[in-house]
Amino acid sequence: MSENADTGLYAANTPSCFWRVLTEPAPTPAEWDAAVRTAARVLPPAARAAGSDIETLLFNTLGEGQFGPNHWRLSPIKRAYYEVKPLLPRALTRSLRRLSRGIIERSFSLGWPIEDRYARFQWAVVHELLKTTDRHELSYIDFWPEGRPFAFGLTHDVETAEGQSFVRAVADLDASYGFRSLFNFVAEDYRLDAGLMDELRERGFEVGLHGLHHDGKTFRSASEFLGHAERINRHLQQFKALGFRAPLTHRNPGWMQALDMDYDLSFFDTDPYEPVAGGTMSLWPFTVGRFLELPYTLVQDHTLTEVLKETTPRIWLEKVDFIRRYSGMALVITHPDYLRNPTSWRMYADFLRVMRNRADFWHALPRDLAGWWRARLTATSVDRLPGGVARVIALREAPELRQSVVSRAG
Repeated sequence: MSENADTGLYAANTPSCFWRVLTEPAPTPAEWDAAVRTAARVLPPAARAAGSDIETLLFNTLGEGQFGPNHWRLSPIKRAYYEVKPLLPRALTRSLRRLSRGIIERSFSLGWPIEDRYARFQWAVVHELLKTTDRHELSYIDFWPEGRPFAFGLTHDVETAEGQSFVRAVADLDASYGFRSLFNFVAEDYRLDAGLMDELRERGFEVGLHGLHHDGKTFRSASEFLGHAERINRHLQQFKALGFRAPLTHRNPGWMQALDMDYDLSFFDTDPYEPVAGGTMSLWPFTVGRFLELPYTLVQDHTLTEVLKETTPRIWLEKVDFIRRYSGMALVITHPDYLRNPTSWRMYADFLRVMRNRADFWHALPRDLAGWWRARLTATSVDRLPGGVARVIALREAPELRQSVVSRAG
């Protein structure tokens, strides 16, 4: 099994697949290619250093190839850290993260918390396509049901038994604001509460898998991962889970093709603070070989409170405004383990309250976000896509702006 991902894993994410253009005659592959090569100038230099063909660009953005061939491999220092981390007091690990903040931020090559270049690239492709084909506008299948401006999803990773004991409180808080969420449980670190899982499902929540152990060892080698994959697949089946998030967001897209999951949540658009820092730059779901990726796009709660020392949801809400502008997906991770802290709890509750009052988005569970995106990718018309909407983007407008709804179906 190769250390690096295959460029072909991302072939289903071309701009033509992303936009789902309805206008006839459809733009030709050559016209798309010309538009892509011109629009590529808005991407980071590292993403286009090896060429401006779409396969290379997708590998270097969605596939994180711009960070080099050893991107998925933990450094010896980080490997040693995860060996001793279980022995370290949590207060010490939090202090270490705060102390390393300056170094991390100075060395990070993407924008954070907002990285807009992949979004600008997608809009620039259409802008160039309109110019080169001498068209004034194009109709496309809108990104979300009923023409909603953006999608919004809540996910919670339950790291410990203490976190599991707080799950009902978190679920009650979500429900009090009219939301339902996904809870990802670690399979073999603590005694799982099967009754709690059943209760969550009955209440309209979703249950997912957060790996076997929360110890940073799953991706140490390809052979170890394959051994873990067999057990992960058994737990996915036992959990009745469609989705998976790797502990500590350790990840390797090539190796993860061995997992029997419908969607994954282990990647992100931009994050300098994770053990494998980087990002896919994408605000939308995308295909990675066998599975669909739902990248989280809002900073994790632990980073927000413990590293950045924030006490309000300001950064979350500013990012939501940006995501709305580009019709993206606002997907957040919080942890019942950390929401037990009064400051974190208050900040999360304030965030939910503001989001409830906005109410212009499509709120969905991750399984429904994934299901919609797959259906949109294969729909031949809005008539065959329940909730589908045709929308127009025009040359006369700035390429990043959404245009008015022109038809509805479903």
